[in-house]
Amino acid sequence: MTEIDAKIDVLVPAWLTLPDIAEMLGVEVTRVRQLVKEGQLIAVRRGENRALHVPAAFIDEDKVVKGLSGTLTLLRDDGFTDEEMLEWLFTPDESLPGTPAQALSENRGTEVKRRAQALAV
Repeated sequence: MTEIDAKIDVLVPAWLTLPDIAEMLGVEVTRVRQLVKEGQLIAVRRGENRALHVPAAFIDEDKVVKGLSGTLTLLRDDGFTDEEMLEWLFTPDESLPGTPAQALSENRGTEVKRRAQALAV
């Protein structure tokens, strides 16, 4: 959990609070906090009350976007910080096309993981 950077706040089009995510997933807020702690989601503090928020693109109706957890693990293994991961996931990539976050939500996780693995080289 990190403080939001203005650059990232501009890149990420929409955010959800942890209670919103818990409701969407049909779980307790403590379970969402556990997903953040386990590295399956990235949460940042933003807004006047500095509440924890997760990019809305990480949630697909009633589940975490397929392939997100594995991608976050690859990026962490490459030495990325949470801020760098968010920047990479929400920066347009002409070779995809779109952003890696969009590609994940469109079930194109293999392409995203390939690019994440290439970052380590």
